[in-house]
Amino acid sequence: MIKAIMESNEQREAGGKGWRAAAALVSGIALALSGAMGCSSPRTQMDYGLVAQAWNTIENHYVDRAAVNRAEMTYGAIIGMVDALGDSGHSAFLTPAMVKELNNMERGEFKGIGVEIQKRDEKVVIVAPFDESPAQQAGLRPGDVIVKVFDQDVTGWPLSRVVEKISGPAGTRVRLTIEDGRTGRARQVSLVRAVVHIHDVAWRRLPGTRVVHLRLAGFDEGVTRDLRRALREIRRTDASGIILDLRNNPGGILDEAVSVASQFLEGGNVLLARDARGRITPVPVEKGGLATNIPLAVLINAGSASAAEIVAGALEDAHRATLVGEKTFGTGTVLREFGLSDGSALLLAIEEWLTPGGRSFWHRGISPQVAVSLPDQATPLLPAAEGEMTARQLRSNSDRQLLEALEILEKPAQGGVALREAQPQIKSNQKE
Repeated sequence: MIKAIMESNEQREAGGKGWRAAAALVSGIALALSGAMGCSSPRTQMDYGLVAQAWNTIENHYVDRAAVNRAEMTYGAIIGMVDALGDSGHSAFLTPAMVKELNNMERGEFKGIGVEIQKRDEKVVIVAPFDESPAQQAGLRPGDVIVKVFDQDVTGWPLSRVVEKISGPAGTRVRLTIEDGRTGRARQVSLVRAVVHIHDVAWRRLPGTRVVHLRLAGFDEGVTRDLRRALREIRRTDASGIILDLRNNPGGILDEAVSVASQFLEGGNVLLARDARGRITPVPVEKGGLATNIPLAVLINAGSASAAEIVAGALEDAHRATLVGEKTFGTGTVLREFGLSDGSALLLAIEEWLTPGGRSFWHRGISPQVAVSLPDQATPLLPAAEGEMTARQLRSNSDRQLLEALEILEKPAQGGVALREAQPQIKSNQKE
């Protein structure tokens, strides 16, 4: 499975609100095709004759005739054009099969290992595993590097080729060599591919508290509907605060991000969109939010990307919540899908996202106000696991980011105002 879009969403013209942006998701591993070619030329116009000359030279003289595949050469040329933009992890080319899988992913179901990847410095880096996916169950974490697939080194490979190598029918195995993103240690992991159903919204009142842990795993179609249903249920409880968990959330549909953020905001903007000419268009908060006053903390980490960063940036700029955790991935463009004649597509960055305060987070990420890292081997606690926990088990859990957010919300001074004056600070994961 392959998830496409590390740092962006693709805006589509059809349907809905006009701001509809579908996350480029293709079966589990991100299809962000990377890397500028690093070459320069005085030419300012496309030289079709030069391209044809190179094509004909390869066809007529390359010694390995079996390797001369016209379809692959065509796609390779398109990939090269996109790569030459230097928009690593954003603009991309999708084959017809990838476009088909993208449509499946938008409906919240795909086959594979359930992880989003991107290429950085020729390495295949994990952005985020999906909740309850084979990748998460195997302990894969943001920042881990996929070094080998079935003992074959994939360093330097195009991500499209890596995706093909990892993909396969549900129930079959794939063996990966993983380099730990923190320690550099290598390990082998065997995963069984599966049909992964994405459940974007889950919540649970934390044991022994009045604080709700509200998990958003993605921003696929329908997430706002599910979030509003959850918020109505939460309002019927005596909840004193909400921890909005956006960790390992790779993003999704732009309209859903706007609607989700609007559930917690009374007014203003969710984001600003800057086009190629520098024109800035504000995207306003939608009226009718269900949780505009309850105290709020937001969890983020290196796996929070795209739409998750939009929501986090909007809540921070509105002084609506304190951000807790680690710096986000650094997505920052709207990708628009341009269909090509054979069913393939170009995803091109046409606008850059800014926070309502005008901050760019493209390639920069959003830093938390309270920085807390997880201990080695620790994983984020999910609402599904909290139902059987006691209050003591919760307080001794290794998810220090969640516990820090809980501590912030339980401070008596917060009252009914949502953490408006929190100051940046650093929390160590070392024992005192």
